[in-house]
Amino acid sequence: MAVKEGAKAEKKKVVVIGGGVGGSLVVKSLQFIAEVVLINQKEYYEIPWAALRAMVEPSVAERSVIYHRDYFTHGQIVTSAAVDITESGVLTADGNLYSYDYLVIATGHDDPVPRDRGERLVHYEAEYDKIKSANSILIVGGGPTGVELAGELAVDFPEKKVTLVHRGSRLLEFISPKASKKTLDWLVSKKVEVILGQSVDLDTMSDGIYRTSGGETVRADCHFVCVGKPIGSSWLQQTFLKDSLDSQGRLMVDKHLRVKGHESAFAIGDITDIEEIKQGYAAHTHAEIAVKNLKLLMSGGRASKMSAYKPGPALAIVSLGRKEAVAQFPFMTAIGCFPGKIKSGDLFVGMTRKQLGLKPLSSKPKSPSTGK
Repeated sequence: MAVKEGAKAEKKKVVVIGGGVGGSLVVKSLQFIAEVVLINQKEYYEIPWAALRAMVEPSVAERSVIYHRDYFTHGQIVTSAAVDITESGVLTADGNLYSYDYLVIATGHDDPVPRDRGERLVHYEAEYDKIKSANSILIVGGGPTGVELAGELAVDFPEKKVTLVHRGSRLLEFISPKASKKTLDWLVSKKVEVILGQSVDLDTMSDGIYRTSGGETVRADCHFVCVGKPIGSSWLQQTFLKDSLDSQGRLMVDKHLRVKGHESAFAIGDITDIEEIKQGYAAHTHAEIAVKNLKLLMSGGRASKMSAYKPGPALAIVSLGRKEAVAQFPFMTAIGCFPGKIKSGDLFVGMTRKQLGLKPLSSKPKSPSTGK
């Protein structure tokens, strides 16, 4: 049946799996020009780089934990896990099938957190109480998460004994040795005990005594595990995209961010095989490129005109408390208040909210001791 002259073209169906940094921006950007379905196990998007601040200042989570519906107002939200993908549809754990013309996979890393926003906020209150009531704290892992948590604790709770144990030979192994050394010196200056080249067997903890692989003992009232999380792709091994996974479980993509061998499927963020530091700003740029290419394709444009993603120079900023940070820039490293001014104050929360079309809200810090 011919479409009547003047009739509107039927909107394309876009299914986005994952509501993190990249997925949230894709659905927000396409919601008025396509029929968009967001499939995510949580009812909210959480600004990830604010999570550690929320542990020492739970009110931060009121701004950083955002209902999907607050920014994604014209589409369908499915709070469930995707369990299978075919060439035309996505099957969820609750047994429903969602058809698509275009698919975007943005599942990042597996992170077992509560489904409901309210439960997530309660979780941060519980973590804060756990920290506040402890005299000594053990952090397992010296990557960006472990280092940032140590920094938050050292600044907000300087009276507490903080020990960080890392199995690697240096902290923050994804950046330069010089930046790692500056970070170690900063933590030591804040009286954080750092033990390198060892791991901790948490199963053998007894009466607050933890044993390291090197035979040392650490006394702590509580601990936090800050090690890397697995890529959120294991479920893809049973789908028609299984042959598009590399040996590390990452989806192989072309320069346009399409899954190799599948013209209607895109992948963005940490789940891709792009060789770069896996950072939020990179996932954000992936989303912008994917949106641009999807708009082109949905409007009937030629695939040869799609934009290409080019990884930028290595850049990373790791917060050290509220005012300082360590930064890896393309041609230098820096530590202190200068990089701290870039990130550590508001942790890009206001900026991220504005990108989603939301009000920044107040970023005035509360006292860690009183919560006021």
